[in-house]
Amino acid sequence: MHCDHDIAIVGGGAAGTLAAIHLLRQARPGSRIAVYEPSPRPGEGVAYSTRRREHLLNVAAGRMSALSDEPADFLRWLAGREEYAGGGDLSGCYLPRRDYAAYLRDRLREAVATSAATLELRHHRITALRRHDTGLSLEWEDGRATAGSVLLATGNAPRPLPARGASTLGAPRLLEAWDSEGLATIAPDARVCIVGTGLSMVDVVLTLAGTGHRGPVHLLSRHGLLPLAHAPDSPVDTGLDVDALLALDLRARLRRLRERVAEAAADGLPWQAVLERLRPRVQALWRSLHAADQRRFLRHVVRYWDIHRHRIAPEADAVLQELRGSGRLQLHRARLDLVTAGPRCVHVVARDHHGNALPLDVEHVINATGVELRVQAMRNPLLEQLLGDGLAEAGAHGIGLATDAEGRLVDAHGIARDDLRAIGSLRIGEAWESLAVPELRQQAQALACAWSDVAA
Repeated sequence: MHCDHDIAIVGGGAAGTLAAIHLLRQARPGSRIAVYEPSPRPGEGVAYSTRRREHLLNVAAGRMSALSDEPADFLRWLAGREEYAGGGDLSGCYLPRRDYAAYLRDRLREAVATSAATLELRHHRITALRRHDTGLSLEWEDGRATAGSVLLATGNAPRPLPARGASTLGAPRLLEAWDSEGLATIAPDARVCIVGTGLSMVDVVLTLAGTGHRGPVHLLSRHGLLPLAHAPDSPVDTGLDVDALLALDLRARLRRLRERVAEAAADGLPWQAVLERLRPRVQALWRSLHAADQRRFLRHVVRYWDIHRHRIAPEADAVLQELRGSGRLQLHRARLDLVTAGPRCVHVVARDHHGNALPLDVEHVINATGVELRVQAMRNPLLEQLLGDGLAEAGAHGIGLATDAEGRLVDAHGIARDDLRAIGSLRIGEAWESLAVPELRQQAQALACAWSDVAA
């Protein structure tokens, strides 16, 4: 049977766009590639769809190239932009995320113009994927197409607000952290409760600060931990032997890391330098842990890992610290229990680790609980259909989809087929580090190499 596409990419956010760029650069003449993305603007997804200048990259510009073989490519693109002309060395700067989305779109256009393959952008939301003897079929509300191979790049989904009564709240009483336009409408003196204290919370606080908000802001978090900042100077080699960690169990690894951080501090080096040494090997470290230790990590360590590993720009940290110092930003170590909508406000009840109630009355509750990792809870019809039909299985520990080390989906029979792969957050159970651009870039390049012989 003749297929409509040789390769179809489901999702056109950063991951899907990076995959399309690399596929176009390596595809054979005549290859037909399609990207299915409901949004008219590829390269954005949740992370890069913001239009607000205060929403910054969490990685310095010098490390954000879309092309592994051209590490300075993003910097070259910036040098050609009027707003950055004459700005000096930008490699250590944390720039607006909206600029990175524009960069990805430009590189996609260039890849299309110079590729021997063709690319078609189709604005449909895929709701089902079925396997036939001659290929795979993609289905949407009122249409269907076939492809020889399919890449799932569905991106990130928000977690639901974890509280009784959450289903009775609607906008503007309840807002999502990723709803920048909704957040910008909050009145300057409104009382706000942000649930969750990760990277999504940082964006919310920066939006409020950018719109002149001056009312009290309450932060709720089970652990009471905030993201930490990057060190102002470039990281240096700390001499940490990462290979030696691979043979250790989780407890011994953590002990060795604490020792090395103390040694680095004695040498006048920031702890961030030790974490940077781990950065390229996180996937190997995750895969070398026994399943029991992976579960312990997810149960006891992950929040501490997140704040040290997923750091924020020093400029963003400065805003948080200034607001905390002024008393306008108040951090509570408590678990959200109940939200109740009243005629003029929302009554929030949280409980500390002793079970004591913390009542708050606010005008707005903002869900900043972050990315949903459990694929069954993502409320994605396509993923639900794949699981229901046995074309996919939940990943290790119930997070993401089951994949092999090359990103091939593992079906209900334990079989991984080359024509159906995943990229990005769907691979988190197998790879763990699978959301940031350096990993997405690496996965996209590996995919392009594996599928470079796919042609009409």
